[in-house]
Amino acid sequence: MDEERQDQPQSLAGTVKAVIFQNEENGYTVLRLDTGAEEPVTVVGCLPFAAPGEGLEVEGAWERHPSHGEQFKAVSVRRSLPVGESHIFEYLASGAVKGIGPATAAMLVSKFGPRTLEVLQDDPEKLALIRGISARKAREISETFRRQSGMRLLMEFMAANGLKPEYAMRLYKLYGDSAMAMLKDNPYLIASDRVGGHFAEADALALSLGFEPDSPQRISAALVYEMVYNLNNGHSFLPREKLCAAAAQLIGVEEEAAEECLDVLADSGDVVVEPVANVTAVYLRRLYEAENYTAEALSSMARQTIPFSGDLDAAIDDIESRSGIRFAAMQRRAIGLAATRRLLAITGGPGTGKTTIIRGILDLLDRQGVECLLAAPTGRAAKRMSELTGREAATVHRLLGAAWEAQGDELSFRKNEDDPLRCGAVILDECSMVDITLIQALLKALPKDCRLVLVGDADQLPSVGPGNFFLDVLRSGAVAGVRLTEVFRQSGESHIIRNAHAINRGEMPDLRENKKDFFFLQRPTGERMVSTITELCRDRLPKNMGIPSSEIQVLTPTRMGDTGTGALNRRLQEALNPPAPGKKEKIFGQTVFREGDRVMQIRNNYDIVWCRGGDREAIMDGKAAPGSAPEVGSGIFNGDLGIIARIDSDNELLWIDFDDRLAWYGFEQLNELDHAFAVTVHKSQGSEYRAVILSAGRAPARLLSRDLLYTAVTRARELLLVVGETAVFQAMVDNGRKTRRYSGLRWRLAEKQSV
Repeated sequence: MDEERQDQPQSLAGTVKAVIFQNEENGYTVLRLDTGAEEPVTVVGCLPFAAPGEGLEVEGAWERHPSHGEQFKAVSVRRSLPVGESHIFEYLASGAVKGIGPATAAMLVSKFGPRTLEVLQDDPEKLALIRGISARKAREISETFRRQSGMRLLMEFMAANGLKPEYAMRLYKLYGDSAMAMLKDNPYLIASDRVGGHFAEADALALSLGFEPDSPQRISAALVYEMVYNLNNGHSFLPREKLCAAAAQLIGVEEEAAEECLDVLADSGDVVVEPVANVTAVYLRRLYEAENYTAEALSSMARQTIPFSGDLDAAIDDIESRSGIRFAAMQRRAIGLAATRRLLAITGGPGTGKTTIIRGILDLLDRQGVECLLAAPTGRAAKRMSELTGREAATVHRLLGAAWEAQGDELSFRKNEDDPLRCGAVILDECSMVDITLIQALLKALPKDCRLVLVGDADQLPSVGPGNFFLDVLRSGAVAGVRLTEVFRQSGESHIIRNAHAINRGEMPDLRENKKDFFFLQRPTGERMVSTITELCRDRLPKNMGIPSSEIQVLTPTRMGDTGTGALNRRLQEALNPPAPGKKEKIFGQTVFREGDRVMQIRNNYDIVWCRGGDREAIMDGKAAPGSAPEVGSGIFNGDLGIIARIDSDNELLWIDFDDRLAWYGFEQLNELDHAFAVTVHKSQGSEYRAVILSAGRAPARLLSRDLLYTAVTRARELLLVVGETAVFQAMVDNGRKTRRYSGLRWRLAEKQSV
């Protein structure tokens, strides 16, 4: 393939000869296109319902597949129904329309000739004239054909406006036959979470459709976009004046116009405007409802006590005697409160005995005949909780049965007020990672009189999602809480734990004291830092300390720059998982995914299918033995870590081993994965690693914070190495400022307590 042909956008036109592969969920297709040349061309891309006989005009670029050779990757497409009896027969005989096979296709074309597709679309009752087609079957066939026609029109509309064909697939899955009308009425649907487009794309479409630059719809969409965007910055609400100013600047209108549209949105109920403390807060309705529900539920639970059957002190004494440990005063207090209060919050740093308390609570509740469920926000945190307690723990999403609604953008949970959990208590770990919408979902699923114990480290980074839940609960004074400060002797011997607490107090550790489990390696430049980190992972730690590379996690404050995750992952992949004969690869954009790579899911996807158990090799081969069917589920979440187990080029699939789950991805889903030899500190929350190497290089000032450093240090179980500059480390220790999050939960809890 010459470079000019490979790099420059081109177009092809022809008739579909054969469909090689098609993913019904996302429309990804591999087909052979007859362009009139000697040999058909292989075309890949989002082409849902493509079938032999139909005409295609595709724009895109040539690429070379490692197994299948030269192929054309379609970026946009124009489709036309087949013309002429032979092409119509090909189309219908291929099974493109459910209910029509080769025999029925032959009879239809024989009866209706070149008008066959018009009959399918407009006169379905005439299909019943064909032998073997009942009136009911005729209607079903016509409905299927109309649905595909609707998708085709939607894709043509996308192509004409320079939008990705994947958006059409997602819109149609959400809104069905109404998708086109809804999109024209509100082009900003493209920027919703489920469709995945950018606001700029939606805005360009709206303006091309005739929306005025200062139209209320456009201004309202900008206001909502700013609010949704800032959920990612942790804000449950935005102050009215800041929101209006940001939206006005985004689309170039006057702030007064934004304020007027905001009032209309408030009147319609799409947003809620309410005073919170001394701020006029503007909430998206679902965030307002989540915060209010959480405040009401927690306040009610905090006021309730539960009588203990028997002598509580004697029961705790017996637990001490049987387990051979002696609880500290605050540990004993926490265990007692968990037995007698519906709601308890426990916070403490590393080595302060949180796990000991959880075990004690479980033992005490067992004696009372109370069934207790264990949960955590992430899969790795849940797995760690299971390992430390010897009991099964689940992610909150799995516990509640999370799934996307068939229609709409909202996440739903199977467990709720109508179908609550079956338990008498829930212990939720790593609560600093829990956002306001997740805790609302859990609270809705708690049975009446169920206890809830919240456990976490409030000094770590806050949740990625909106709100400041755990810190708000602790600071409100409305909930019974225990703050653990004593570091126990065995833990106190760890320099990791000792230095973590020093950092949390704003004290600079002595970085010259390189011994035991905490080491600092001064490296003045980014290149030397990356080289040292690579050498540590590949050679020094495995050979000198017996720690395999698979048990080392590199952390960094930032994604960008010469010591960010991008640069580190490229070097670490080259060093730890280089190319080798028989080791398959998949090139996706500028990224090379290789069998054996460590990868991370970077957004929640509730549709990715996984299996647990069974013969994994047989499953990937498609040869699982009868009777050995594994457990099957769906949902891979932001931050989940896995290893690429196999790349199946023939079926365009990539298999990933997420600890106990084996998940499969279509190649078109690879934009949801990042390499994870190195990850950001934010992405490491809830995880613990045998060895951590922290890159302490230059980064934006907002990322060089004390809570980020503290979070990074506390990820290490046995060994921590910091590679970087002393000045950067010092700057992080000194920067104790926490980024402000707009949340009303603390205020609401305090208000309800005072009533």
